[in-house]
Amino acid sequence: MTNCTQELFQFPSCCTKKVEAKFTGGDVTSDGGALLLRAIDDRLNLTEQLLKIIPDKRNPDYIVHSMESLLKQRIYGIALGYEDLNDHITLRNDLGFQTAVNRDAVLASSSTLCRLENTSNRQIAVDMNKLLVETFIKSFDKVPEELILDFDPTDD
Repeated sequence: MTNCTQELFQFPSCCTKKVEAKFTGGDVTSDGGALLLRAIDDRLNLTEQLLKIIPDKRNPDYIVHSMESLLKQRIYGIALGYEDLNDHITLRNDLGFQTAVNRDAVLASSSTLCRLENTSNRQIAVDMNKLLVETFIKSFDKVPEELILDFDPTDD
């Protein structure tokens, strides 16, 4: 029987550190999917485009975490199923998650992420949704004949 398991998978580097996945065991991260999210984000440049929409009104003298790392931390966390900010108490120390956010230090606390969320307003939400729709439309080579929007919130 053929073994089709890839033994080594390399990701983009993080702050001059080599990043790779080996399936030989060990406790490094519980969420390797964050690295895949980073690769997708790098390809689509979504976070980079969101940075143009969300103003950073913080005093530069007191900034520890860049707006980019805050957005990535929050977006990747939500995409991985960590909707609650209290999940970041643990996630902020996860090496794999830090690498996905492109930091080699402890990530932002849940209270810092809460302040980020509280700076948003209706216009920012509208502009973010426009960006997502435009990105979706650009993903097609030609206009599809039909799109099915399933708004059913159940899992069946």
